[in-house]
Amino acid sequence: MGAGFQSAQRFIAEVESGRLRPGYVFAGNEIFLYERCRKAVLRQFVPPDLRDFCLSEFDLAETSIFEILDLARTPSLMAPFQVLFVRNLKQLYTRGAKKDEFAAIDAYFRSPNPQALVIFVADHIRIPSDVRRMDMDDKNRYERIRETLAEWCGIVELAQADEADAVRWIAAESERQQLRFDPDAARELADALGADMMLIANEFEKLSLYVGIKKHVTLGDVETMVLAAKQRSLYELTDAISSRDRKRALELLEGLLNSSDGGEDSAIGHLYMLARTFRQMLVILEKNVRDSRAIWQALWQGFRMPPFAADDLIRQARRYKSRRDLMRALRLIARADLELRSQPPDKRLVLERLVIDLASEPKIAPPFESQQYAMDL
Repeated sequence: MGAGFQSAQRFIAEVESGRLRPGYVFAGNEIFLYERCRKAVLRQFVPPDLRDFCLSEFDLAETSIFEILDLARTPSLMAPFQVLFVRNLKQLYTRGAKKDEFAAIDAYFRSPNPQALVIFVADHIRIPSDVRRMDMDDKNRYERIRETLAEWCGIVELAQADEADAVRWIAAESERQQLRFDPDAARELADALGADMMLIANEFEKLSLYVGIKKHVTLGDVETMVLAAKQRSLYELTDAISSRDRKRALELLEGLLNSSDGGEDSAIGHLYMLARTFRQMLVILEKNVRDSRAIWQALWQGFRMPPFAADDLIRQARRYKSRRDLMRALRLIARADLELRSQPPDKRLVLERLVIDLASEPKIAPPFESQQYAMDL
């Protein structure tokens, strides 16, 4: 397993053995590993019937570190052990040196309450699976934490998972649940979801319910059930469109519509994904992105495609000669969207006409028409 899984597993082992340090820092924004570590703490130290008395959640933007440490220092009359999660750790490293705050932390951990566990959450830091690719700002933030809190607290590195980690987790979880998960299906699930472990865990659960007593997950099951896997067909459609292959584009559209749960009623969803993909291609073309390593800087968080599609989309974008060609495609999609929302008698026909237009060479507008369009804009 990768560094993040190993670090989380070491922490869970310490929790289960009871050999804990008085404080820890959860460094990193891998929410899947954070949840595993948190659940291990709650399972070991927070009985459900005493949760209100022994579990405290704080945000340093709302509660001072002095108040939090006073609570940690004070034994609880209602519970044998206290767990304190302290979020928004970045507040300790902004606006001034915070000498008094760190002096208070030093004083507490020199004589900590043995019946309390303080966990600082530094999820403002992103630790990639390969730490050599860590962003310089994140690296500086992380070093400041290590130079200060690491003297008193254990550091749990919640690094991002990679696809190899995801595949190994799928194999281990399948074995635990006595589920047969084909290797090509595991690779497809990890690849389609970009090694996002929370998504993979959710989709894994859905797949295990889907196969039921069969207890066997195949590549076809993943392609049927996982939305990101279905997106491959969308990128095949935009590949046919950008290649001006109208026949293949129409065949792929037919397949998309037939495989959709909502049939024709899913037309708006397909149109949304087409618009998003063409907007991504527009950014790629404008920023002259030539390889997948640069695409993550060009496209912001929340506007990125699955990793498997990056190279394909760059190649497709470069088939368009200019920004004008992609803007034309977006105008055609916007027109189709307006038509679909007007409740046409045949939504499939609207999409078919759109795909034919998108996959056709643009007609050269007469000078008067071009001027009129410019005035409309």
